[in-house]
Amino acid sequence: MTLAEYVRTIESHVCQKNDGHLIRVVGPAFEIVSRWQRDGVPLKVALRGIDRYFERYYRSGPKRRPVRVEFCDTDVLEVFDEWRRAVGVTARAGVRESSPAFGEDASEPAAIGASSEPADAPESAVSRGPSLPSHLQRALLKLSSARVAGTLGPDMDDVIDRVSDELDRARGQAHGLRGDARRALIDRLAALDRELIDAAARALSATDLQSLSAEAADELAAFRDRLSTDAFAAAVARSRHRLLRERLGLPVLAFD
Repeated sequence: MTLAEYVRTIESHVCQKNDGHLIRVVGPAFEIVSRWQRDGVPLKVALRGIDRYFERYYRSGPKRRPVRVEFCDTDVLEVFDEWRRAVGVTARAGVRESSPAFGEDASEPAAIGASSEPADAPESAVSRGPSLPSHLQRALLKLSSARVAGTLGPDMDDVIDRVSDELDRARGQAHGLRGDARRALIDRLAALDRELIDAAARALSATDLQSLSAEAADELAAFRDRLSTDAFAAAVARSRHRLLRERLGLPVLAFD
């Protein structure tokens, strides 16, 4: 994707989020969006960051004025950091490094950084990760929602039943766990997470898997020359897992 296409898509999305109010990506806004593309921020990641800002903006009360692209920079960079950790691209642009082990998914950051927005723009809220019992509850709810939504085929029924039963038992034991017992549960959640993703991949057709692989490689195109061959392949595989979760509505079971 060229810079012009990237900018036009960002501009169109921000206009849509502003109920059609025209927001031009020029001047400082163009410099920010150019930096996003130069640093390898995938377009979908940038759009999710913009959406995150708008969601917080609408929660803060009635709109006061149209949102400019500059306001969204901090949220886009936060979502980009989460995405990089999820796919194993943990270095800044231009730095070559090995990818972390498979099966590790990004958790929410401990705190959202301060924004450089103008004084009348809403501030970023402080966010802490969920407790282990809350994590298990959310995972169970998301599994149930995916089943009800029909995103999971019949081949997944046995796996979902088994994983759900184990998560439900773990939820009843998670309160107050310490030391080796807590670590053992966390290790088991990582193993269940890998089992769930492997089962989901087996349930897809070869065509669908190829499509996910192509999309994952496209997301990481900006990093192809910045990572070793092995690190890039690992990052693509992890990106494919993330896209698979999104497509099927599957939760992240691993807990950091």
